[in-house]
Amino acid sequence: MIELVYETHSLTLDNERGFATGWLPGELSPQGRELARELGERRRNDGIAAVLTSDLRRAVETVEIAFAGSALPIHQDARLRECDYGELNGAPVAEIEAIRVDCIERPFPGGESYMDVVHRTQDFLGDLLRDHHGERVLVVSHGANRLALDHLLRGDPLARLVEEQFDWRPGWEYKLDERPARRAICDERNIDRDSHEA
Repeated sequence: MIELVYETHSLTLDNERGFATGWLPGELSPQGRELARELGERRRNDGIAAVLTSDLRRAVETVEIAFAGSALPIHQDARLRECDYGELNGAPVAEIEAIRVDCIERPFPGGESYMDVVHRTQDFLGDLLRDHHGERVLVVSHGANRLALDHLLRGDPLARLVEEQFDWRPGWEYKLDERPARRAICDERNIDRDSHEA
Protein backbone atom coordinates (compact mmCIF):
# COMPACT_ATOMS: atom_id res chain seq x y z
CA MET A 1 0.00 0.00 0.00
CA ILE A 2 1.12 3.56 -0.72
CA GLU A 3 0.03 6.79 0.95
CA LEU A 4 -0.16 9.27 -1.91
CA VAL A 5 -0.23 12.97 -1.05
CA TYR A 6 -1.20 15.21 -3.96
CA GLU A 7 -0.47 18.94 -4.16
CA THR A 8 -1.00 21.28 -7.09
CA HIS A 9 1.89 23.26 -8.49
CA SER A 10 1.98 26.74 -7.03
CA LEU A 11 0.27 29.87 -8.37
CA THR A 12 1.52 31.05 -11.78
CA LEU A 13 1.45 34.28 -13.73
CA ASP A 14 -1.02 32.60 -16.11
CA ASN A 15 -3.27 31.65 -13.18
CA GLU A 16 -3.34 35.25 -12.02
CA ARG A 17 -4.08 36.54 -15.54
CA GLY A 18 -6.78 33.99 -16.31
CA PHE A 19 -4.96 31.86 -18.88
CA ALA A 20 -4.92 28.06 -19.14
CA THR A 21 -1.26 27.07 -19.51
CA GLY A 22 -1.80 23.44 -20.51
CA TRP A 23 1.44 21.95 -21.84
CA LEU A 24 3.25 25.30 -21.91
CA PRO A 25 5.95 25.64 -19.21
CA GLY A 26 4.38 28.35 -17.05
CA GLU A 27 6.15 30.52 -14.48
CA LEU A 28 5.38 31.00 -10.80
CA SER A 29 4.29 34.46 -9.71
CA PRO A 30 5.88 36.14 -6.65
CA GLN A 31 2.90 34.95 -4.57
CA GLY A 32 3.31 31.50 -6.11
CA ARG A 33 6.94 31.30 -4.98
CA GLU A 34 5.87 32.16 -1.44
CA LEU A 35 3.15 29.49 -1.58
CA ALA A 36 5.75 26.99 -2.80
CA ARG A 37 7.83 27.72 0.30
CA GLU A 38 4.73 27.10 2.41
CA LEU A 39 4.21 23.78 0.65
CA GLY A 40 7.73 22.80 1.67
CA GLU A 41 7.04 23.77 5.28
CA ARG A 42 3.89 21.58 5.20
CA ARG A 43 5.55 18.53 3.73
CA ARG A 44 9.24 18.41 4.72
CA ASN A 45 8.48 16.65 8.00
CA ASP A 46 5.39 14.80 6.83
CA GLY A 47 6.98 11.37 6.45
CA ILE A 48 7.44 11.80 2.69
CA ALA A 49 9.88 9.29 1.18
CA ALA A 50 10.00 10.74 -2.34
CA VAL A 51 8.60 13.58 -4.45
CA LEU A 52 7.24 12.92 -7.92
CA THR A 53 6.47 15.89 -10.12
CA SER A 54 5.25 16.82 -13.55
CA ASP A 55 8.12 17.83 -15.83
CA LEU A 56 6.41 21.09 -16.80
CA ARG A 57 8.41 24.06 -15.55
CA ARG A 58 5.80 25.46 -13.13
CA ALA A 59 5.61 22.14 -11.25
CA VAL A 60 9.40 21.67 -11.26
CA GLU A 61 9.88 25.23 -9.98
CA THR A 62 7.35 24.59 -7.19
CA VAL A 63 9.29 21.52 -6.05
CA GLU A 64 12.69 23.21 -6.37
CA ILE A 65 11.56 26.02 -4.06
CA ALA A 66 9.64 23.80 -1.65
CA PHE A 67 12.47 21.30 -1.14
CA ALA A 68 15.57 23.42 -1.66
CA GLY A 69 18.41 21.90 0.38
CA SER A 70 16.40 18.76 1.16
CA ALA A 71 17.80 15.27 0.67
CA LEU A 72 14.43 13.95 -0.52
CA PRO A 73 14.65 12.19 -3.89
CA ILE A 74 12.77 14.12 -6.59
CA HIS A 75 11.64 12.47 -9.83
CA GLN A 76 10.12 14.21 -12.87
CA ASP A 77 7.53 12.29 -14.88
CA ALA A 78 5.89 13.50 -18.10
CA ARG A 79 2.83 11.35 -17.33
CA LEU A 80 1.99 13.88 -14.59
CA ARG A 81 1.54 16.74 -17.07
CA GLU A 82 -1.63 18.82 -17.25
CA CYS A 83 -4.16 17.97 -19.95
CA ASP A 84 -2.81 18.99 -23.35
CA TYR A 85 -5.22 21.61 -24.62
CA GLY A 86 -3.56 21.52 -28.05
CA GLU A 87 -4.41 24.67 -29.97
CA LEU A 88 -5.81 26.14 -26.75
CA ASN A 89 -2.63 25.85 -24.65
CA GLY A 90 -2.21 29.36 -23.25
CA ALA A 91 -5.77 30.41 -24.14
CA PRO A 92 -8.07 32.24 -21.73
CA VAL A 93 -9.53 29.90 -19.12
CA ALA A 94 -13.04 30.83 -20.31
CA GLU A 95 -12.32 29.20 -23.69
CA ILE A 96 -11.34 25.94 -21.98
CA GLU A 97 -14.34 26.01 -19.66
CA ALA A 98 -16.68 26.53 -22.62
CA ILE A 99 -15.78 23.14 -24.15
CA ARG A 100 -14.24 21.06 -21.35
CA VAL A 101 -17.30 18.84 -20.82
CA ASP A 102 -17.13 17.96 -24.51
CA CYS A 103 -13.50 16.84 -24.12
CA ILE A 104 -13.91 13.96 -21.69
CA GLU A 105 -13.43 11.41 -24.48
CA ARG A 106 -12.95 13.69 -27.48
CA PRO A 107 -9.59 15.50 -27.46
CA PHE A 108 -9.21 19.25 -27.30
CA PRO A 109 -8.38 20.47 -30.84
CA GLY A 110 -4.86 19.24 -31.54
CA GLY A 111 -4.49 17.99 -27.96
CA GLU A 112 -5.80 15.22 -25.73
CA SER A 113 -8.93 14.33 -23.77
CA TYR A 114 -9.44 14.02 -20.03
CA MET A 115 -9.68 10.26 -20.54
CA ASP A 116 -6.18 10.38 -22.03
CA VAL A 117 -5.01 11.96 -18.76
CA VAL A 118 -6.73 9.16 -16.84
CA HIS A 119 -4.94 6.52 -18.92
CA ARG A 120 -1.47 7.99 -18.39
CA THR A 121 -2.20 8.54 -14.69
CA GLN A 122 -3.20 4.90 -14.34
CA ASP A 123 0.06 3.89 -16.01
CA PHE A 124 1.96 6.13 -13.57
CA LEU A 125 0.17 4.57 -10.58
CA GLY A 126 1.17 1.08 -11.68
CA ASP A 127 4.85 2.08 -11.66
CA LEU A 128 4.39 3.90 -8.36
CA LEU A 129 3.16 0.68 -6.73
CA ARG A 130 6.15 -1.20 -8.05
CA ASP A 131 8.77 1.37 -7.06
CA HIS A 132 7.39 2.88 -3.82
CA HIS A 133 5.33 0.15 -2.17
CA GLY A 134 4.88 0.79 1.56
CA GLU A 135 5.94 4.44 1.33
CA ARG A 136 4.32 7.85 1.70
CA VAL A 137 4.99 9.89 -1.44
CA LEU A 138 4.20 13.40 -2.60
CA VAL A 139 2.92 14.06 -6.13
CA VAL A 140 3.08 17.67 -7.37
CA SER A 141 1.04 18.06 -10.49
CA HIS A 142 -1.92 19.79 -12.16
CA GLY A 143 -5.69 20.04 -11.98
CA ALA A 144 -6.49 17.34 -14.55
CA ASN A 145 -4.30 14.85 -12.70
CA ARG A 146 -6.28 15.33 -9.49
CA LEU A 147 -9.45 14.56 -11.43
CA ALA A 148 -7.79 11.38 -12.69
CA LEU A 149 -6.79 10.39 -9.14
CA ASP A 150 -10.31 10.99 -7.81
CA HIS A 151 -11.70 8.92 -10.68
CA LEU A 152 -9.22 6.04 -10.37
CA LEU A 153 -8.81 5.85 -6.60
CA ARG A 154 -12.19 7.02 -5.33
CA GLY A 155 -14.41 5.92 -8.19
CA ASP A 156 -15.88 9.38 -8.78
CA PRO A 157 -17.51 9.75 -12.24
CA LEU A 158 -15.16 11.62 -14.54
CA ALA A 159 -17.96 13.64 -16.12
CA ARG A 160 -19.00 15.02 -12.73
CA LEU A 161 -15.40 15.84 -11.81
CA VAL A 162 -14.82 17.73 -15.06
CA GLU A 163 -17.97 19.80 -14.51
CA GLU A 164 -17.05 20.80 -10.94
CA GLN A 165 -15.19 24.02 -10.18
CA PHE A 166 -11.67 23.57 -8.82
CA ASP A 167 -11.49 24.25 -5.09
CA TRP A 168 -7.86 24.63 -3.94
CA ARG A 169 -6.77 23.29 -0.58
CA PRO A 170 -3.40 22.35 0.96
CA GLY A 171 -3.22 18.80 -0.33
CA TRP A 172 -5.35 15.73 -0.98
CA GLU A 173 -4.52 12.27 0.40
CA TYR A 174 -5.17 8.88 -1.17
CA LYS A 175 -4.53 5.25 -0.28
CA LEU A 176 -3.19 3.23 -3.18
CA ASP A 177 -3.21 -0.54 -3.11
CA GLU A 178 -3.09 -3.04 -5.95
CA ARG A 179 -6.81 -2.86 -6.68
CA PRO A 180 -7.03 0.65 -8.21
CA ALA A 181 -4.00 0.25 -10.45
CA ARG A 182 -5.28 -3.07 -11.80
CA ARG A 183 -8.92 -2.07 -11.98
CA ALA A 184 -10.10 -1.26 -15.49
CA ILE A 185 -10.89 2.38 -16.06
CA CYS A 186 -14.63 2.97 -16.14
CA ASP A 187 -16.30 2.00 -19.38
CA GLU A 188 -16.29 5.23 -21.39
CA ARG A 189 -19.78 4.36 -22.64
CA ASN A 190 -21.03 4.93 -19.08
CA ILE A 191 -19.74 8.49 -18.81
CA ASP A 192 -22.90 10.17 -20.07
CA ARG A 193 -25.04 7.96 -17.84
CA ASP A 194 -22.91 8.85 -14.80
CA SER A 195 -23.21 12.56 -15.53
CA HIS A 196 -27.01 12.32 -15.61
CA GLU A 197 -27.07 10.35 -12.35
CA ALA A 198 -24.80 12.82 -10.51
